[in-house]
Amino acid sequence: MRRRSVEIKHGRICMLATMGYITPEVTGKFPGFLSPGSGLKFADVPNGLAAIGKVPAAGWFQIFSWMAFCEVGAGYDADVNERKEPGNMGWKPPLLATDNPEIKKRRLASEIANGRLAMMAIIGMFFQDGLTGSAWGDWSNYVDSPLRAFENELGAQAPLGFWDPLGLSKDGDKYSFMRRRSVEIKHGRICMLATMGYITPEVTGKFPGFLSPGSGLKFADVPNGLAAIGKVPAAGWF
Repeated sequence: MRRRSVEIKHGRICMLATMGYITPEVTGKFPGFLSPGSGLKFADVPNGLAAIGKVPAAGWFQIFSWMAFCEVGAGYDADVNERKEPGNMGWKPPLLATDNPEIKKRRLASEIANGRLAMMAIIGMFFQDGLTGSAWGDWSNYVDSPLRAFENELGAQAPLGFWDPLGLSKDGDKYSFMRRRSVEIKHGRICMLATMGYITPEVTGKFPGFLSPGSGLKFADVPNGLAAIGKVPAAGWF
C-alpha cells in the first residue's frame, strides 16, 4: 500500500508537471510581473529546465512552503495509515468523484495508467530539454553529441536515427563502433538463418531418409526447435 500510494502521488505530480511544460507553449504565458520587486515578468521566464535559474529565492520559498502545506494539511501518509486507501487524500474532486464502485474502480485505474505515462513523459521532456534546450527540441540542436560521428552510418534509419540507448558509442571511438557493427551484422546473419531453420521444417516438412544411418536416426525423428538438441548424436555436434 505504501508503494502504491507513492506511485499515485508521483503520477499526479508528473501529470501536472507535463501539463506545466506543454501549456505555456500552447497558450502563452501570463501577462504582467511574476516578481514586481525584481522586475521579473512571466514572459522573462523560459519554459522547462532553464526556468530554474530565473525563479527568485522568494519564489522557491513559496513553492516549498506550499508543498509542505499540502503534505501537512492532508496528513502525511494518511491515505495509507488512516483511510487504508492509497491515493485517498480526503478530497473529492468535482465531476470526477463518484460513489458507483465500478465507475470509481475504472477511474482510479485510469489515473494510475495516466500517471505512469506522465512519469515517462516528464523524464523524456527533461532529457530532451537538457540536450537540446527544449522539451521538444530538434535533435540537430544537440551539437555536442558524440553520436553525430555515426549518424550517417549505414543502419541509422528513421524514425530513431542512430539508436544507441545504452550509450555504447558515446565516446565516439571509430574502431569500437566498427567492431560492434561487425558483430551485429554477423549475429544478424546467423539469426536470419536460425529463424528460417525454425520455420522451414514446419512448412515444407523434413528430408527423407537417415540423418545418422549408424545410429538409425532419421530426419523425421528429430523434433523441431530446442528439443532437437538432445537428439543430435555426439558425432553430429563434432
